[in-house]
Amino acid sequence: MSLTVRERPPAGEAAGALVLIHGRGADEHDLFPLFDVLDPQRRLHGYAPRGPLSLPPGGAHWYVVPKVGYPDPPTFHASYALLGEWLDALPHKRVVLAGFSQGAVMALSLGLGSDRPTPAAIAAFSGFIPVVEGWEPELARPLPPVTIGHGEYDPVIPVTFGRAARDLLVEAGADVEYRESPIEHSLDPATAALARDRIAAATA
Repeated sequence: MSLTVRERPPAGEAAGALVLIHGRGADEHDLFPLFDVLDPQRRLHGYAPRGPLSLPPGGAHWYVVPKVGYPDPPTFHASYALLGEWLDALPHKRVVLAGFSQGAVMALSLGLGSDRPTPAAIAAFSGFIPVVEGWEPELARPLPPVTIGHGEYDPVIPVTFGRAARDLLVEAGADVEYRESPIEHSLDPATAALARDRIAAATA
């Protein structure tokens, strides 16, 4: 199985890659405008992969959701392996992983997995660190800078998940910037601006 990926080329020689991973039921076009927000100078080669699963009520998905916070293991591991293999083939030493909702879960999973290389940075919007059989975060090694944003009134993925991710990473000694906004399941422009500055610093 291969991934469908939409790319945004850099303005010149790329300083690294910025991978934007969409949420449940979206596709590779959903977060594409965010490239200009997170990397306005086009220093990075942008990649937006499409989830491999087609599930009700439509759109692309990364895994089946039996319960929020607990991905279905078979579909999670299949997408994790597929996305990881694709990431490993990118021609960039520095890779930033960013995502929204289910895409944030994949960004955190691939960025923190014990069998994965450490990315340059992670930006996770309205997501969580999953609990799934056969996967756990590797928190003993040097961790990348992580930006976490979550809506205080999120009805899809409650804000407690964002807070739990923050607390786990801070306790492990990670450089975490956490921003909670009075919004629902969406991305606060101020949080995106914070992530932009942290991504620029991590790829300077």
